[in-house]
Amino acid sequence: MFDLVSDFKPAGDQPKAIQQLTDRLNEGDQSQILLGVTGSGKTFTVANVIANVNRPTLILAHNKTLAAQLCAEFREFFPNNSVEYFISYYDYYQPEAYVASRDLYIEKEAQVNDEIERLRHRATRSLLTRRDVIIVASVSCIYGLGTPEDYKQGVVKLKCGQTLSRRKFLEGLEKVQYERNDIEFKRGRYRVRGDVVDVFPSWEEHLVRVEFFGDEIERIMAIHPITGEILKVYEEFDVYPATHYVVQEGIGEAIEAIREEGETRVKELTDAGQVVEADRLEKRTKYDLEMMRELGYCKGIENYSRHLSGKAAGEAPGVLIDFFPDDFLLVVDESHVSIPQVKGMYKGDQARKGALVDHGFRLPSALDNRPLQFSEFEEKVPQCIYVSATPGPYEMEKIGLDVTPNPDGTQVKISKILKDAERDGKDESKLADQGLVQQIIRPTGLVDPEILIKPTKGQIDDILIQVNERIERGERVLITTLTKLMSEDLTDFLEEKGVKVRYLHSDIVTLERVDILHDLRLGKFDVLVGVNLLREGLDLPEVSLVVILDADKEGFLRNERSLIQTMGRAARNINGKVVMYADKVTDSMKGAMGETNRRRAIQLAHNKANNIQPQTIIKKIRDIRSDEREAIKRLTKDSETKVEPDQLPKLLASLEKQMKEASKNLEFEVAAVIRDRIEELKSDDTTLVS
Repeated sequence: MFDLVSDFKPAGDQPKAIQQLTDRLNEGDQSQILLGVTGSGKTFTVANVIANVNRPTLILAHNKTLAAQLCAEFREFFPNNSVEYFISYYDYYQPEAYVASRDLYIEKEAQVNDEIERLRHRATRSLLTRRDVIIVASVSCIYGLGTPEDYKQGVVKLKCGQTLSRRKFLEGLEKVQYERNDIEFKRGRYRVRGDVVDVFPSWEEHLVRVEFFGDEIERIMAIHPITGEILKVYEEFDVYPATHYVVQEGIGEAIEAIREEGETRVKELTDAGQVVEADRLEKRTKYDLEMMRELGYCKGIENYSRHLSGKAAGEAPGVLIDFFPDDFLLVVDESHVSIPQVKGMYKGDQARKGALVDHGFRLPSALDNRPLQFSEFEEKVPQCIYVSATPGPYEMEKIGLDVTPNPDGTQVKISKILKDAERDGKDESKLADQGLVQQIIRPTGLVDPEILIKPTKGQIDDILIQVNERIERGERVLITTLTKLMSEDLTDFLEEKGVKVRYLHSDIVTLERVDILHDLRLGKFDVLVGVNLLREGLDLPEVSLVVILDADKEGFLRNERSLIQTMGRAARNINGKVVMYADKVTDSMKGAMGETNRRRAIQLAHNKANNIQPQTIIKKIRDIRSDEREAIKRLTKDSETKVEPDQLPKLLASLEKQMKEASKNLEFEVAAVIRDRIEELKSDDTTLVS
């Protein structure tokens, strides 16, 4: 059972939204939309719904940072349940590719984050062993992963008193991709010392020691990897595979199928006069097959996943969703961004792999190592809640609302859909019955910002006046432009006028963006100028003014949904205000203002009826880099203190514990800082730094 723990009780629109979503899920409806405004507590609403329906849940986010934030929030709500994190485990990834125009082959290059890989294994293991599971995942969860059937069949079961020869046990570990290494011991490896076998499970933070007495398992223990301390004694223990690509007994059949496909394809290329391509493919395939015969594995084995899993050509690959039971719940966060990402992944992947196949770098079956097609994704989802302040046409269509494009071919506006529904006699409760659940009223009483439209003539001087007014009140300002150059030029101008200002756009690396936003909240500067980075996911209560330049330039950055999202950045401050500079009012501007004003009116009426005085959100200045900053301070504070060699194990154990705790909290940057310090200590065997 899911056990929701919170000091808060549902308020505002939350109780109504929770009940409506829960009722429709219990009635078996497939699709719903939670149209929740910024600051209305959508995550808390979803947590209550999960606790009510009590089913395994997949929460899909459109980027890693948002996924980490959501996972941390859900872990706070469900501390007694399994809340896991599943994202791409690459710190760096250069996919295999071929550029025909330059005859340039780019070999796959990847740097795997061992800790994220552990969390992925922990996620799949949790799904196979319990039901109170929430997985927060990025869109990487629709990529091929292997099948749960093979994963489960690969489990090596151990029990004290069990008759099992050490040799048989080691063979079992090799089959599920554990590698023997008696020197460098890390996850996915094992080592042998007489009758003792140490295994470092793919999902654990500690190693498992199996002690044999002859052909009998005498003891199974969890051991700290550095101190050697016994942490736990097991009566039985299941060793899950070291990789999600598990090759079972049918590898001989798979090798034969790969060989036959290779011969057929080589002949096709030769007959077509592609002699170089045929020779290239023949050599690669023979090498890979030899490696698989000898080791059961080869570099790039995922490209043969169709043969290894026994699937037919074109059949959908095994993905994370397949590890869920049939009655799971899908929640798509920021669905207006996430759904288009899911839609676009298949075509991009096939275009890249198609070039590799056409020029003899891969067999045609490599095309089946792919993300899901969108239709396949839809087939795997029993019930879904789409969460967004600005749901897209796909979500609207899924619940039966009219999203027919306008006569000029543009997308129908959210505001128009809601107005048409109102015209057709569908009030809020009827829309909820159809699947559109609205969460407009904020428990804090905060209202959507006031909106002003000003002409572009003299806009820069006017911006300076507006900015100085906010600075005098100790508030912050966001300014959004259409181009990087404009953001930099405006930053230079404001800087010359004595304003403390920074710019933010896609050329700024991810972690530096986090630091810039942190400094804005701290007041190290007052104005942030950016392009498309001021929309979803920015939680900045100190910002009271959002300035939108070129608001009348219709396009992706100035369509109705983008404008509503951008305006929402000023919705967490009691003095929230939006100024749009434009020489005409576009349909997108009308729609965005209409929808924002509709929400504003609802909140104001609620505040008046309940005598609520809005208050600016007071939120601790903290982000995903905060713990890293503290870790750096902590670890460098006594950097010159010398430590005696006999104190090293205790010091390493302490740092190891801190590193694991940081990883558990998804603070990977913190963990990396501590890891580097551990490696520094290990490398110095005379003068050690604390």
